[in-house]
Amino acid sequence: MPRPAPDRADVRQRILEATYACVALWGLSKTTVEDAARQSGLSRATVYRYFPGGRDELIGAVVGWQYATFFLRLYEEVRDAESLEEVIERGLVFAHRAIREHEVLQRILVTEPELLLPQLSVESKGTEQLIAAFLVPYLERHALAAGVVVPEAADFLARMVLSYIAAPGRWDLDDPGAVATLVRAELLGGILPAGV
Repeated sequence: MPRPAPDRADVRQRILEATYACVALWGLSKTTVEDAARQSGLSRATVYRYFPGGRDELIGAVVGWQYATFFLRLYEEVRDAESLEEVIERGLVFAHRAIREHEVLQRILVTEPELLLPQLSVESKGTEQLIAAFLVPYLERHALAAGVVVPEAADFLARMVLSYIAAPGRWDLDDPGAVATLVRAELLGGILPAGV
């Protein structure tokens, strides 16, 4: 009896995981379609069937997969937060730690930033909207300063959160006290009523 054909999603995932393993070993610029095929135990033709754009499409898909994985983990970390302040504070602390501890990302940011950063820019385009949409219910339950409109506040907070995740500046995102001050005094300073 013939074995059933593997599910397309399973094969695609296998290729992504194999390519990521190659990137972890050799970096973005040295990883080839042939490497991905060999690492996954599949033929080059199979890899091209799933990624007809070749190496560029494959690398873009791996970056996108890792990016989505990061934000799924971030969502899991904050989804049960009870307040606007808590969701932003927990999100910043988690994101900072996850990025700092991601060995492959850190190495590529040092050795090949010119290859990675454009890929991340492509991936981040829809992220602001997703974060803003996630924050809307928290904003709707919170007392807001006079004149603050929920969609605009959500958009502002999403942009600021992404900015601080990427570059915390003078803020120590490992220090919960510093993060609380950042969130309550700076990020929410003009959004919440004075004294809240």
